[in-house]
Amino acid sequence: MQMTDEFRTRPVRVFVGLRIGPEIADQLAALADQLKGTRARLVATSDIHLTLVPPWQEASPERAVGRLCRVASMFKPFLLSLCHIGYGPQPRRPNLLWVDCAATDELGALRNSLVQAFGQEETRPFRPHVTLARLREGGQNFARRYPIDKDLDLAQSVQTIELFQSPPAGATGYRVLASAELGKPQADTAADTASDFDHSRLISNSSQE
Repeated sequence: MQMTDEFRTRPVRVFVGLRIGPEIADQLAALADQLKGTRARLVATSDIHLTLVPPWQEASPERAVGRLCRVASMFKPFLLSLCHIGYGPQPRRPNLLWVDCAATDELGALRNSLVQAFGQEETRPFRPHVTLARLREGGQNFARRYPIDKDLDLAQSVQTIELFQSPPAGATGYRVLASAELGKPQADTAADTASDFDHSRLISNSSQE
């Protein structure tokens, strides 16, 4: 399948992350339900994920898929532990409701390899988390009014890593452009992903320019 001229010339906003499975995503969304009807902006259950490489403008999604597959082939599946739900990242000035995840060696190594492969610079310490809601101004007062602070005992097996496309300005919903299986030989993974990669999934980001 050939990429349209529009996407040959227009970069798309993408990021790399882990998709949270439906069962755990449902449980996390239920924990955030008490914020419905408030000024918090809840993340849709289907959009719950853990970001490994923050968004950037990618001129060649196909090239990005190749890099994704190369890194995925170097790592084996591992367990992702979700440990605590609360407000962050700064307790005194929170702007998110999020779930802290265990910063295991496997997760840290995967994240570092992906950041390097995609040529992205990240100066902040890696604090793996899953965002459930974004707060507006007055986050500290909001957190006091709607206290959420609870340890969790949830885990999922991570078998794949995903290349997501961010929605254009004013739109909602992330799209999975490609999913690469961990530990699968690169040639096989690249061939499978290339055959599955549907350029019709791409959304024009012209509204962001």
